[in-house]
Amino acid sequence: MLEKFKPTWMVRNIYQVSPQQLQARGIRAVFSDLDNTLIAWNNPDGTPALRQWMAELHAAGIPLIVISNNSKQRVARATASLKLPFISRALKPLSFGITRARRKLGLKRHEVVMVGDQLMTDVIAANRAGVYSILVQPLISTDKWVTWPNRFMDNLVEKRLKQKYPEMQWQEGLTKDE
Repeated sequence: MLEKFKPTWMVRNIYQVSPQQLQARGIRAVFSDLDNTLIAWNNPDGTPALRQWMAELHAAGIPLIVISNNSKQRVARATASLKLPFISRALKPLSFGITRARRKLGLKRHEVVMVGDQLMTDVIAANRAGVYSILVQPLISTDKWVTWPNRFMDNLVEKRLKQKYPEMQWQEGLTKDE
């Protein structure tokens, strides 16, 4: 049962994953959660590191698409300055949003990675969709109140995962394959 929570990689933050690392694994698109993955939930402008990483992905021809459970209005407002395409109301941990975005791009499962800061939504959705997953540490230590129950469960499940899979460690990039 723990396997459905197991990410392909655990990386401290997404900016440590280079387009070259993605391309070396055949990944042609990055799907990402929004809050506390790409941007702090309370800062929609993002950081210079985010903008640099986005520019590197763009230069490499790797699209970045936000897959969020938030409303269309919330995601549109949060991504407006970033000019990113998105799918809102993705229904994670279900795979609908990821599958819809993947099919729209005409990509196979092994050509996509889903990035997120939560096991309960992002990683489960990626595993159900059959795509790679990257679990990242949250950008900031606070969350919107609606995320608190998931974060509590994430911490419990992460401890169990690390007991069963001691090789699961936070990395600085995609240095290990599953």
